[in-house]
Amino acid sequence: MGKKYINQNVFDAFMDRMTYIFSKFDHIVVAFSGGKDSGLLLELVNLYCTTYKPSSRVSVYHVDYEGNYRHTIDYVTRCMGKYPQFDYYHLCMPVSASCGVSMYQSTWTPWHPDERHLWLRDMPAGAITLENHGFDFFQVGMSDYIFQTKFTKWLHNKKHARRTAVLVGIRAQESLNRYNAVTRDATFTTFGNVKYSKRINMQIFNFYPLYDWRTEDVWTANSRFGFDYNKLYDLFYLAGVPLGDMRVANPFHICGVEALKLYRAIEPGTWSRLVGRVNGANFGAIYGGTKAVGYKDITLPRGHTWKSYVEFLLSTLPPSTREIYQRKFETSFTYWLEKGGALPVKVVDALRAAGVRFESMGKPAGRRRYKSEYEVIRFDEYPDAVDIKEFRLVPSYKRMCITILKNDTSCKYMGFGQTKDELQKEKEAIAQWSSLT
Repeated sequence: MGKKYINQNVFDAFMDRMTYIFSKFDHIVVAFSGGKDSGLLLELVNLYCTTYKPSSRVSVYHVDYEGNYRHTIDYVTRCMGKYPQFDYYHLCMPVSASCGVSMYQSTWTPWHPDERHLWLRDMPAGAITLENHGFDFFQVGMSDYIFQTKFTKWLHNKKHARRTAVLVGIRAQESLNRYNAVTRDATFTTFGNVKYSKRINMQIFNFYPLYDWRTEDVWTANSRFGFDYNKLYDLFYLAGVPLGDMRVANPFHICGVEALKLYRAIEPGTWSRLVGRVNGANFGAIYGGTKAVGYKDITLPRGHTWKSYVEFLLSTLPPSTREIYQRKFETSFTYWLEKGGALPVKVVDALRAAGVRFESMGKPAGRRRYKSEYEVIRFDEYPDAVDIKEFRLVPSYKRMCITILKNDTSCKYMGFGQTKDELQKEKEAIAQWSSLT
């Protein structure tokens, strides 16, 4: 999608978006993580409400992942309850969260009732917990993303809302995935023609009203309006972390592995507890962001092909983890060698120029709409490596190596989503812990 320029700055555009959203929805929910974007979102929503006094009710929720920097914890404490006209929900629930630091576990569970002795801090005062939550949908170990979706439905019903808008601080500048989330035409249903929205339920929609803000805009707004913010960012700045790399999230999330080492420098006390909380945290801190975990320019060890390197890496893994990868890789073999997969025509042309052997099967069939021209191809043999600019879109043993080194058991790097088998395992885990609810 090309850029569309409007004669308006991002602040005025945001306020216009709020006017539209508040006019269509009687219940507004702010998803607050404690980071710079969600923090700005909270401040701007309050600024809009104090200026225009809309009739819609506003709720704010925060999912607490137990472990975080002291500055983030202090900031969250300051914000939860900050504006009396809003309703607040500080959620400290034992949900399944992404874990990118361990080969032995793909998830971890903050606030797990059986691991109280390992908790990174005491339960915050006034939090919604396993003992007092009152959620009819909750089960220990459910996915954090599923929990948030069900929580917003629960909140919508609790407020007897006609229509609920969930505001999320996603900006397109942060990543290509986030850019796609607010520009794709056929991926999901939007609210009317609003590109920066996504339907969650018949009467519940996510909105991303900060999607076109740059990082510089965020800090300009904080300065110009005197907004409070997470002072951890000041420490990141002093530590030399680039503006675009400053992250506040679940400490063991695969996207934050590279930043784990900052805990050692900024908060050694917190770091010592993180090491004992999840297996592999220290390894992630040492090697996060390096070739050892699939970042930067990964190189092939001497004497190996990428195929043999995949076989070697698989042999080093625990059996249960190895089986996960093997199932996903077999699916990829079947897809690209038998069924055939769709790739952008420019990528197909690049493969031809690189001398890669494949069979062209014509244009994609089906009803899916593509934003550019695609071609279905079937490879003669699974490529070892593909030396083209768009190599990540093309199957190869090298891509498998990077997936393993990233500890990406979901194989998102290879374009996989959650399988039915994984969903079934999730259900079984939930059933196992259902007696604790």
